[in-house]
Amino acid sequence: MARALSRSARQIDFLLYGSQSVLQPQQQAVPIRFYAKEATPKALKGDEMLKGIFLEVKKKFETAIGVLRKEKITIDPEDPAAVEQYAKVMKTVREKADLFSESQRIQFTIKQRTAGIQDARSYLLALKDIRLKRGLTDELGAEAMMMDALEKVEKEIKKPLLRNDKKGMALLTEEFNKINQKLGIRKEDLPKYEEDLEKKIAKAQLEELKKDALEAMETQKKREEFNDEEMPDVKSLDIRNML
Repeated sequence: MARALSRSARQIDFLLYGSQSVLQPQQQAVPIRFYAKEATPKALKGDEMLKGIFLEVKKKFETAIGVLRKEKITIDPEDPAAVEQYAKVMKTVREKADLFSESQRIQFTIKQRTAGIQDARSYLLALKDIRLKRGLTDELGAEAMMMDALEKVEKEIKKPLLRNDKKGMALLTEEFNKINQKLGIRKEDLPKYEEDLEKKIAKAQLEELKKDALEAMETQKKREEFNDEEMPDVKSLDIRNML
């Protein structure tokens, strides 16, 4: 269930970022800092490039482990307080290790893969391709609505809609706003959607941790013939001692 909810939350983020990006003037530059987290090393060759990549990954890993060694994580996906605490810990990990959140990754992917696309139709088709490759289903039916909106605008302006056509894009903005209103999605609620997404991801990750811990304990039980009474409660485990 948590995974399904996470997919739905991702779709809302994907929809909002996608509809916003198509409306941005094509000549507007994306701040270089935005790409820093995914940037490749400078033009180096051979061993120097591999060494640079290794050191960067090693630095991020050590930073993440350093945070996790200090934070108590309760492996209880059914406890909202435990889920919220885990989400906060992972946010701290991302901030200190300079990693993307899921929302930032969605935004980066859209901007990177649609850069240079001049017309709105090609942009929406590229957005569909990104969605499919990320394994997202269009449960809300937003994709078809956005394409219908484009058809309506292009019929009105009697030509293909280019992203630098301010008047045409203003018409498309109105249509997209109607779609969001129909779906009950508000752009001003984006921070809340992002927070909800991270909590749902945190819950799903805690479920995986719990599953792995139970499997490991069961294996240990069989090997050493422990009684059920001797096995600890998963919620009492402290993963800081395992790092």
